[in-house]
Amino acid sequence: MVDLEAARLDRVFGALADPTRRALVERLAAEEGLSVSALARPFSMSLPAVMKHLDVLEGAGLIARQKSGRTVSCRLVAEPMEDAMGWLARYARFWSESLDRLAAELEAKA
Repeated sequence: MVDLEAARLDRVFGALADPTRRALVERLAAEEGLSVSALARPFSMSLPAVMKHLDVLEGAGLIARQKSGRTVSCRLVAEPMEDAMGWLARYARFWSESLDRLAAELEAKA
């Protein structure tokens, strides 16, 4: 089970490591259900290149696509990001506690 969770986190962090994919996620967070062509519009790359980025996001579970006629729309899926935030939160607590200990030591020496 742990290996599956690690692989899922690897896909999410890998997908979000690319600035174009992060921008696509931000656009979907701001406006749900955008078509692929609407998502691609602000980028200076071909539609097939944008679709490859969407494939990576979909593979990480970060987006879902729905076809209606000839139009494919995308929506953001929050669960994988919540899992990643949970993983990051453990380390935020670690650093917070470490800094608190350092502050306490410095205060004790002062």
